[in-house]
Amino acid sequence: MTLNQSPDFALVGFASALRHAGLAVTADRVQVFLQAVVALDAAVAADVYWSGRAALCSGPDDTARYDEVFAAWFSGDLPSGSLRRTQSAPTILQAGLDAEGNGDGDDDRSLTVSASDTEVLRHRDVAELSATDRAELVRMFASLKPRAPVRRGTRRRPAHMGEIDPRRTMRAQLRQVGEPARVLYRRRGTRPRRVVLLVDVSGSMRPYADSLLRLAHTLVRVAPRQVEVFTIGTRLTRVTPALRHRDPEYALRLAGDVVPDWSGGTRLGEVLKVFLDRWGQRGTARRAVVVVCSDGWERGDTALLGAQLRRLAALAHRVVWLNPHRGKPGYLPVQAGIVAVLPYLDDLIAGHSLASFADLLEVVADA
Repeated sequence: MTLNQSPDFALVGFASALRHAGLAVTADRVQVFLQAVVALDAAVAADVYWSGRAALCSGPDDTARYDEVFAAWFSGDLPSGSLRRTQSAPTILQAGLDAEGNGDGDDDRSLTVSASDTEVLRHRDVAELSATDRAELVRMFASLKPRAPVRRGTRRRPAHMGEIDPRRTMRAQLRQVGEPARVLYRRRGTRPRRVVLLVDVSGSMRPYADSLLRLAHTLVRVAPRQVEVFTIGTRLTRVTPALRHRDPEYALRLAGDVVPDWSGGTRLGEVLKVFLDRWGQRGTARRAVVVVCSDGWERGDTALLGAQLRRLAALAHRVVWLNPHRGKPGYLPVQAGIVAVLPYLDDLIAGHSLASFADLLEVVADA
């Protein structure tokens, strides 16, 4: 693959190759990499090399593997000195022990180090898993550690630093009968921020719907009063009460019983309008973190979908769109539904694997 042939495919495929080589290449880093190459020149190998090295490498330890993958992927003709000489990975040796526990230098053995099956499964596409892998993935959902987002409150609380609290300071002075007393401080406290999840359960999202509802259950379990969950497709269904049950299997069965449009069609614009008219504008979406989990396939009017996202963005604190196809190599946001909503999104992130679900939880917690 050369830089002069299919540049978009080459760049995205290069990022995927780095991910398979062990680098922590996230969707956000790939986006920064593509933007940097566009700003420079995709036909110049040195520009592509330094853009990728700055955007896709987490630290100096990634440089050697990056250079090796770059040379193998592009057969790069880089200027002399632009690539660091690749160093071979150190071999880990273990001395064999005899029955008395003494080391025997003649029985040295090389240890093969590879990624664990669990770590590999964390990054695999949910839609491509076998039944056995899906069962293991269900157990791995317990490893997710969601944090509820917070916002600044209006009331001020005592603190060790911040702005001076004149009332408490004056009272302390009076208790000291006019003698100098310690200056007391205060600062604005925090309050939990509401999180709203809109999970697409249409036919195109069928391979991911179960995992997305499990993800919603983990959030509801942490903050049952601050998280609202709705399913969207041809209808809007509130499934928050069902997901408040502690047992995830029982909670998902209850949610499945109340959802009438499972694996049906998609009318995102109409359903979002119902959500905003009935729930969002009355307070559910106000200053909340709203996460829309959908692939963006819209059978209805995309202009209506864009108008409803504009309304939602005006109400919410942050609008995050989770697209399962976002994390796949070669993905471009060209679907009519995604194009309509893209101007009103704060984040467009991947949602195809357990690792991407963990990334979403961090985005929500830091919003």
